[in-house]
Amino acid sequence: MTGATAEQRATRRRLDALTLGLFTVALGTNIPTPLLLVYRRTLHLSESDLTAVFGCYAVGLVAALTVSGAASDRFGRRALVLPFAVVAGLVSLLFIPAAGSLPLLYTGRLLQGVVSGVVFSVANAWLQDLAGPHGQQSAATRGAVSTSLGFAVAPAMSGVLAQYGPAPTTLPYLVHVAVLLVGLAALVTVPETVHARRPGRLMTLGLPPEARRPFWAVLAPTAVGVFAFPTVAATLLPLLVVPDGVGVAYAGVIAGLALGASAAAARMGRRYERGAGPLGMLLGAAGLTLGVAAILARSGPLLLPSSALMGTGGGLCLTAGLTLTARLAPPHARGAMNSAFYAFAYLGFGTPLLLASLGSALGAVTAMSVFVAVPLAIAGWLRLELRRDGRG
Repeated sequence: MTGATAEQRATRRRLDALTLGLFTVALGTNIPTPLLLVYRRTLHLSESDLTAVFGCYAVGLVAALTVSGAASDRFGRRALVLPFAVVAGLVSLLFIPAAGSLPLLYTGRLLQGVVSGVVFSVANAWLQDLAGPHGQQSAATRGAVSTSLGFAVAPAMSGVLAQYGPAPTTLPYLVHVAVLLVGLAALVTVPETVHARRPGRLMTLGLPPEARRPFWAVLAPTAVGVFAFPTVAATLLPLLVVPDGVGVAYAGVIAGLALGASAAAARMGRRYERGAGPLGMLLGAAGLTLGVAAILARSGPLLLPSSALMGTGGGLCLTAGLTLTARLAPPHARGAMNSAFYAFAYLGFGTPLLLASLGSALGAVTAMSVFVAVPLAIAGWLRLELRRDGRG
């Protein structure tokens, strides 16, 4: 075995370990999703309460993103990912008593947002560091697929465990902690990649001057669809369409389908690199349109193609965004640049709350129908920008 081959294998092992660790952290974030139906009964919550609980995740996440990327560029990737991966397990344990306490439910979701803001952005920068200059697209795909796959497995797993297993608001979180321990064991084997400590501001999204135009014109609009589509499919639509008698397992399947489609599309997105963003927006708009039809018909089966389309749209937007981020970011600002992209992506977690608020004033069908115009307009804008800049 040559030295080059040995180094390639070592790099592959490190990438695999980091990918596994990222998956196990992502797994925890959507375990509460199908359990919203349980919390609605145990805490007597309205649809607005539920979407607010889910949406406060974005508050903690965006706050963490403003610090974590630049901090990892300064202090190192490992120094942030490892401790916050541990916090992810502690937060899952916090959710166990939250079934009887709305303040704890809010606290748990807020802290999950903080953990996600740190781990997802910094781990993606870490993957890009490990992959080297010739493996950036592969690293972006790894980050997108592992995150989306964790998101997808969680609601299906917790929905089935809550429906058919004992202790519906306890067992899913204990399973996550057990899986996370495996991920932590993998993470400790991954070496640090930031060795030069650079002083600078921590409260920054760190856009290099040459990246500002493509970020605001292409990356930020693309980011909107990353989580807006899957979260609407996973949280709001089941509450509006699925009758109470259908159970938590079905809601978990719907959420798992949306996020599973996102994971699959994140891998396929490499084939449509230049057009993945606009295509993702169009598919998301199609899924939202089917969602409107599902609400009108009170049809649970219509949620299946609706969720699949929205998940696929989100996954394509994620791959398009991470690939362009990897291309634009210089090594010394890689963490901050990933944080900037994720900051906009995770604003999409507030979409169910926005639509629920509009729905209470206008009606759910009207609110969803009006919102369909947003991804259609973004798709047109992205296509024009990509053509103008020679990237599409």
